Amino acid sequence: MYAIIATGGKQYKVSEGDIIKVEKLGLEAGAEVTFDQVLAVNNGELVVGNPTVANAKVTATVLEEGKNKKIIVYRYKSKIGYKKKKGHRQPFTRVKIEKILA
Repeated sequence: MYAIIATGGKQYKVSEGDIIKVEKLGLEAGAEVTFDQVLAVNNGELVVGNPTVANAKVTATVLEEGKNKKIIVYRYKSKIGYKKKKGHRQPFTRVKIEKILA
């Protein structure tokens, strides 16, 4: 059984027991979160929502919050001496999928 959920502007295919990284939710470790934007559910038969599946929820437990590896953003313009180096670390929340209710 799997479901496709939407959170943080992205879509994730999840099954029970999966550990995924989503955009920062701002919750403490051990907190429970419910994703109610379930786009599709497959439990032997695929049910696709329009845009979401009615009465479907995915519950998960927050494992940790952190930041991804640093990416370097470098801007450069030739012949005028303009260069700018910037780093960015995107915050994330790691969650464990506990139950898919459909």
